[in-house]
Amino acid sequence: MNYTESIDWLYGTQTFGIKLGLENPRTLLSALAIDPDDPGPAILHVAGTNGKGSVCAMTERILRDVGIKTGLFTSPHLVTYRERIRVNGTMISEEMVAEGLSELRGRTYLCENHPTFFELSLALAMGHFVRERCEVVILETGMGGRLDATNAIWSDLSVITSIGLDHQQWLGETIREIAAEKAGILKEGVPVIIGDLHPEAREVVGRRALALGIPCVEAHPLPDDWETGLKGSHQRENAALAVEAACRLEGERLTEEGIRHSVATVQWPGRFQQIDDSLYLDGAHNPSAAEVLRRTWQEQCGDEKAHLVFGAVGSKDIAGVFQALLPILASVSFIPVQSERRLTVEEMRAFLREAGGGAVPQEEFESLPDAVASAQARGGKTLVAGSLFLVGEALGHFLGERFEVSLQ
Repeated sequence: MNYTESIDWLYGTQTFGIKLGLENPRTLLSALAIDPDDPGPAILHVAGTNGKGSVCAMTERILRDVGIKTGLFTSPHLVTYRERIRVNGTMISEEMVAEGLSELRGRTYLCENHPTFFELSLALAMGHFVRERCEVVILETGMGGRLDATNAIWSDLSVITSIGLDHQQWLGETIREIAAEKAGILKEGVPVIIGDLHPEAREVVGRRALALGIPCVEAHPLPDDWETGLKGSHQRENAALAVEAACRLEGERLTEEGIRHSVATVQWPGRFQQIDDSLYLDGAHNPSAAEVLRRTWQEQCGDEKAHLVFGAVGSKDIAGVFQALLPILASVSFIPVQSERRLTVEEMRAFLREAGGGAVPQEEFESLPDAVASAQARGGKTLVAGSLFLVGEALGHFLGERFEVSLQ
């Protein structure tokens, strides 16, 4: 298969849906001659409701800047599938995607159930990292932790960034239930670093660590005079986690000056990303992320309100997202995202009304460029948010890159 054919085949596996479990990924990794219990490179495993991608990006940058060969596996992608798999910051090539997926397609018969999109992506990534002789691999969980495919691989260090309500249909309806799933990445003999967790989540994670007899480490706060390349006070907390993780993995090669430079210059798209003087993109798609977005907007833009271009998918608490964003909204322009799980404009309007925002001026569009142009014509600042799919489409449009539609 060439790249287009292999990606089409991979996207076709999304019809198998989301299946949580560890048997398929272990089978696929073994088929690639990778021992899930001893994969070779040091493994950092990162779970959490929000902040995972930022922590992974910052940790990777700190390590790469001192010459450590890194592998980075994240999800979802924004513009191209290749973003999910990087070695030393460079995306996997189309040729390597095609070669790797062709090999995996020939091994799917080994699995009792057909492997999912995410399971195949993880196996593709690990095969690439091992071939490239990465020293440290950073794995971002896809969902939850205990039964997430990434948990099939033994790790050397765990990080839990935050715990909030998201993916309740799979992870549980309460903070405690979701925390128990996230804490499922904890392993005997493997320290865990935690962020500023909700008190109930902190208790669940702490008890799990105590039961396993492992250190549960709170990251040291970032020095007040350090700057972060990613905007928002919450990114200082994410940076603290990244610094703690990097130091525990490769402390001997790091210096304070080098770490400070890495944290100040790292970039990660779709996280309060400023495109120009009046246009911002953010992938907030659950209430806790929307709360952070609102605070960041107020920190960066003061009392000025946002003309929001909004699109979202089902299975999210969209009313909760709107409720968090209401204090900064000047208007809302609705647009369906490029996903089969997209919400209709009427569904999104209903969620806005449910959140108490029925009086906010509203428009609807079929085209993202038209929605952004109309919002910017109102004057002031425009914010594109609500779904990483929408942010990815926006990045593809404004950066002139080919946008690959994905369900995950």
